[in-house]
Amino acid sequence: MNQNKKKVTPTQNSKNQGMSRKRIVIFTIEISLIILLLVVWLSSESIRQSKDLRILFLYSFPCQFLIAVVPHEPVYLFFSKFYAPLTVTLVSVSGALLTELLNYSTFKFIIDFKSFSKIQYSGFVGKIIKIFNKAPFAALWIAGFTPVPFYPFRFLVVLARYSKVKYLLAVFLSRTPRFFLLALLGHAFKIPDYLLIILFAVLIIIANVPIVKKLIDKRKRSRGAEKAV
Repeated sequence: MNQNKKKVTPTQNSKNQGMSRKRIVIFTIEISLIILLLVVWLSSESIRQSKDLRILFLYSFPCQFLIAVVPHEPVYLFFSKFYAPLTVTLVSVSGALLTELLNYSTFKFIIDFKSFSKIQYSGFVGKIIKIFNKAPFAALWIAGFTPVPFYPFRFLVVLARYSKVKYLLAVFLSRTPRFFLLALLGHAFKIPDYLLIILFAVLIIIANVPIVKKLIDKRKRSRGAEKAV
């Protein structure tokens, strides 16, 4: 028997269960809030056409939460027609930082489950984490500034136990110049709304092509298996 093994008292167990319930409630509220914001934005034409900077700030949540279902570029370009590039940048970055803070806490909540915590020790994921840990800040900056899909890094920083403060700093230093260049472009050229709508649709299609392709391939494999039987 290992005498050094600590016993969990009923009080400690009760505290752990209380913390677990609290985290579940917080997680549920976060997800519900993002879904509500997305539904409201998509269902209200007046909100989509609004030039109020509060709309720009709130849009950061559905467009950058976890795996974003809507793009941010067309909306930032739209607001840049009416406000100075620096104003659009500051509002956008502040919303992005708060959203990434939610992303970090949400992924950490998921990873803390035993079934998910084993992922970081798997062969492929373990190799990715080792590569990321060689230059994590540089990798985050490049992904945040360039058009490289950023959502895998939101998951990776939690798997790698990367510092939350350093992560948010990397987001700030990469997203600020990216958003400013977008705002500068939108302010200088005043892109017509119909072109922004087309860009919005194209970006959604591009983002969802891999998902649609996987669904088609899965359906083909299932049909092939049925014919083989």
